[in-house]
Amino acid sequence: MSGFTIIRIAVLLGILIIVGFTSAHQREYTRNWNQPLSTIIYPINADGRASTNKYIASLSQKNFASINQWGKREAARYDLDLSTPFNVILGEQINGLPPAWPENQNALTILLWGLRFRWWAYQNTPNSHKDITQVRMFVIYHEATEGKVLAHSLGMQKGLMGLVNAFADHRNNSQNNIVIAHELLHTVGAKDKYTPNGQPVYPDGYANSSRQPRHPQRYAEVMAGRIPLSPNRFIMADSLRTVQINSRTAKEINWIQ
Repeated sequence: MSGFTIIRIAVLLGILIIVGFTSAHQREYTRNWNQPLSTIIYPINADGRASTNKYIASLSQKNFASINQWGKREAARYDLDLSTPFNVILGEQINGLPPAWPENQNALTILLWGLRFRWWAYQNTPNSHKDITQVRMFVIYHEATEGKVLAHSLGMQKGLMGLVNAFADHRNNSQNNIVIAHELLHTVGAKDKYTPNGQPVYPDGYANSSRQPRHPQRYAEVMAGRIPLSPNRFIMADSLRTVQINSRTAKEINWIQ
């Protein structure tokens, strides 16, 4: 093994140790719910189109207010001491895209992508290092075209960051906010509760698994995102008004024991 390779490995191990200590602190602090979880939305133009830029320029704080309102409603259902668990605000637009998700996915490529993504995030949001308990949600907006399918979004508990692919159309704002809320909860420990084809898993992916009759459900569980209408039929919730946090997710994010 060459000296250069040894140095590279040592540097990588040092970075991983720092990331590990930071992540442990973030996990403990963000899950005690002593104060609202500060979350900044950073919009990004995915396709470079003028229409997408126009949409981003039209965004304001009120476009994301429903996430904070939803958080208040759900916190009240669980008698959380903190009445306002989320403080989602709109940040500045970022020019340039984050590193592409690796095509050949394995433990090493995903690890390296995570490090590149953290470095990209630091370069584009340098003030965030002053508050390591602040969630950075990078929302990548695409022109809304019929039949277009967006890439999967993700939320990272290590680093308190999320990548959300969304449509640049105000008619999609409500569903965009469902995805943002879903990825936000990933950053504080919530797990997905749906199958690879998007079907909510029973019972964890049901807002009310004890409902009789079981179907149709009235709400979507936030980490499933869809409302089960029958054992094999489900629809996307149209807004956070029809989305709930069930007891399983509440335990995962430390709202209940």
